[in-house]
Amino acid sequence: MTPPTAPSTTDDAPARPARPARAPRPNGQWKIDGTTPLNHNEEFKQEDPGFGVRQRIVDVYSKEGFGSIPDDDLHGRFRWWGIYTQRKPGIDGGRTASLEPHELEDEFFMMRVRIDGGALTTDQLRVLAGISEEFGRDTADISDRQNIQFHWIEVENIPEIWARLEAVGLQTTEACGDVPRVVLGSPVAGIAEDELIDPAPAIAEITQKYIGIPELANLPRKFKTAITGHPSQDVVHEINDVAFVAHVHPELGIGYDLWVGGGLSANPRLGERLGVFVTEDRVGDVWYGVAQIFRDYGYRRLRNKARLKFLLKDWGPAKFRQVLQDEYLGYELPDGPPAPQPDQPGDHIGVHRQKDGRFYIGAAPYVGRTSGPTLRKVADLADSVGSSRVRLTPHQKLLVLDVPEEQVEHVVGELKGLGLDADPSPWRRSTIACTGIEFCKLAIVDTKDTATAAIDDLEKRLGDLSEMKPLSLNINGCPNSCARIQTADIGLKGQLVMGDDGEQVPGFQVHLGGGLASQDREEAGLGRTVRGLKVTADDLSEYVERVVRRYEADHEGAETFAEWSHRADEEALR
Repeated sequence: MTPPTAPSTTDDAPARPARPARAPRPNGQWKIDGTTPLNHNEEFKQEDPGFGVRQRIVDVYSKEGFGSIPDDDLHGRFRWWGIYTQRKPGIDGGRTASLEPHELEDEFFMMRVRIDGGALTTDQLRVLAGISEEFGRDTADISDRQNIQFHWIEVENIPEIWARLEAVGLQTTEACGDVPRVVLGSPVAGIAEDELIDPAPAIAEITQKYIGIPELANLPRKFKTAITGHPSQDVVHEINDVAFVAHVHPELGIGYDLWVGGGLSANPRLGERLGVFVTEDRVGDVWYGVAQIFRDYGYRRLRNKARLKFLLKDWGPAKFRQVLQDEYLGYELPDGPPAPQPDQPGDHIGVHRQKDGRFYIGAAPYVGRTSGPTLRKVADLADSVGSSRVRLTPHQKLLVLDVPEEQVEHVVGELKGLGLDADPSPWRRSTIACTGIEFCKLAIVDTKDTATAAIDDLEKRLGDLSEMKPLSLNINGCPNSCARIQTADIGLKGQLVMGDDGEQVPGFQVHLGGGLASQDREEAGLGRTVRGLKVTADDLSEYVERVVRRYEADHEGAETFAEWSHRADEEALR
């Protein structure tokens, strides 16, 4: 039997017309695709920018109550004023993904107060304490964005809270939403003996000129900023949308190295240097230029692709720099080398001399958890020794500034009595945790209480290793990485895992060996995941002890935990 012949391709046979190439779908880039909204988020932002909801909160919702708030305001525009609905108590993590927002949420709010640079006066701290005590059931968490977060806030009380905050120069404007979020700043700005440059003026310029303006009130998604003048590089610059890191240029003197396009969440990507040098007087212009690029060229069609990191990935640093210079600055930035590797820890825990001879004291709460009464007592303590300044850090820590030398021991002791330890164990010092299932609608597992219990347990289990350098333990309640799990020595992503009895229980996927630039690490890198490596919440401390002791037994010379965990066999990590 002869095989079938192939179709004729002779010249007399009609050629099949080529299928036209499918036109690429628009990404919603305003300068390329126009400003027509491509999803509902973009529609409601254009119909009524988030700033307008404030007056409705004051005039209508605070008087008529939670039930009067329409969906686009409640789940959209409220964010422009730092307000999210919080999780209803008693809903387990297994139902997080299956319930609608209105089924998950309570008639209370999380309110985020933006504290740019983490800088507070004691008067401001007392106002925050009073809001916590009167309206927030004493809640007041220090976030890893240098914010204070309240819970249990009722819409009826929001106008009064705003009035109290604004009377002392604080605000919730753009603390959430598709806008420029809080500006992370070095907690030791203007006071550290070894500071290269004080970033406070640059932070003030950005916040005063650009926060709350209509031109930047509708970005594709959130836009995060970090600025530091300290050699410890203490603002996690590699995971922000735009960051300025001080260093000394060999010809041009002190200024900033510019980083763009960092971010974590479910699709982590570290920021990249643009290779330019930014002088102090140009920080505001450059920041505004980067923010406008994000506004005009950022992807808006799909929200999971709407962060600046996706644009930088497609463009690359060279094109990004060229567009910034040609279209937004109107001048070229000089080339610049990278900042040197950090030479010290960036959490500022402990007692440190200031440039004026006084001291600042950095203390650790449990994973950022404080309260209104605690904040009030910190303010009273600071005032009692002649200080009027406190700082929050991107590591969920608190600093008291301007302490006279003769009062240092007293302040350290009093802080410890308030649950703020200036000489904490390695685990208390280096563990952070997100809000978790207690209040967050996206969370699957508990984080704050789980982390607190783990710290206490690990102090006992691993007390004999107290001389070991602290390992970062970051605990997150869902895949969104608010607690930076991919950049921790041990990062834990909350999910349901299978327990010994075959039933699903709260637990974590494990990431190992991540980290940002530090005195022990020249460059940032993401953690390693091992297929099937998960741990239940109940077994968390046992697992951490096991992997740390395996590192202690197996590491070679000065090899760090991150280096070891990236080269170790999978079985050694289980």
